[in-house]
Amino acid sequence: MTESSRHKALETAGLLHPNPAAVTAALFSGDGGFFLADDKVQVKYEMLRAHLVDGVSVTLSAATHGYSRAAFYLVAAAYAEAGMSGLIDERRGRHGPLKLTNEIVEFITTADASMSGAELAGEIIDRFGVVLHRRTVERARWR
Repeated sequence: MTESSRHKALETAGLLHPNPAAVTAALFSGDGGFFLADDKVQVKYEMLRAHLVDGVSVTLSAATHGYSRAAFYLVAAAYAEAGMSGLIDERRGRHGPLKLTNEIVEFITTADASMSGAELAGEIIDRFGVVLHRRTVERARWR
């Protein structure tokens, strides 16, 4: 795999290091080798390894791998909790609608088309006990 194809794969997967130029650790200074400063997961792993195995201080290990000391501790905690998969950042933000269950969506899509979003929202409160804004109902109707 070439460095450019590896970079493209990392970009597609959302695993690019946010600041590869800040990675100054000796392992990542070579040309086109195994260690690539663009690989966020690899950089995080090597940052932890430098501290835990080589005995490098947290501050120096974090700095030479392009992270802050606070970020080091977050990475270390994620690794301790989930192993290698903990080094992969979780998707940010909400992971889907909170109140729109499949049952409510089915009710919305099968409801009378002449009902307004506000009317449907009122029906949802009565039937399911869930308060939804009329725009949420309207968006769910047209999905």
